[in-house]
Amino acid sequence: MSPVPGRGLAKGLAVTLRTMTRRSVTAQYPDAQPELPPRSRGVIGLFEENCTVCMLCARECPDWCIYIDSHKETVPPAAPGGRERSRNVLDRFAIDFSLCMYCGICIEVCPFDALFWSPEFEYAETDIRELTHERDKLREWMWTVPAPPPLDPGAEEPKEIAAAHKAAEKLAAAEAPQPPQERQEPQEGDA
Repeated sequence: MSPVPGRGLAKGLAVTLRTMTRRSVTAQYPDAQPELPPRSRGVIGLFEENCTVCMLCARECPDWCIYIDSHKETVPPAAPGGRERSRNVLDRFAIDFSLCMYCGICIEVCPFDALFWSPEFEYAETDIRELTHERDKLREWMWTVPAPPPLDPGAEEPKEIAAAHKAAEKLAAAEAPQPPQERQEPQEGDA
């Protein structure tokens, strides 16, 4: 069967006419917030308590848009006779979003789960120099991070959670009051 000349043009015009007769649906953005996908990438939130200043995120960033400053602090020994330890203390954690390409490498390489994707996307500034956000702003965005999706109902419980449940059950069993045991009186005929 040979193609009919102009058939494609007729189909295209039919689609155009169908679309022209429908009422358009326009979301009025500033007034109506858009429906975002559940794990959309907006900005990067910082959970400062988990950051150990290992600098992996800054070293792996292809754009070098993460700035971290820290200092070492001496921690007294935990037990008498122990030795002093030193630990890194975070002074500055900033991300320059004018350079960031939202690749997510920093989030993937963080071994301590200190960085997360936030769906927040309204962070425009009038001056490009103001797109470098410091740790206070990154911490605010951390509270907009959605909870992780639920596990598959048929999946095994993670080992860490199973161990925690087991320890909690042992502790609860040890703390539970034991019923008093009755003393058995020797009966006649027992020697």
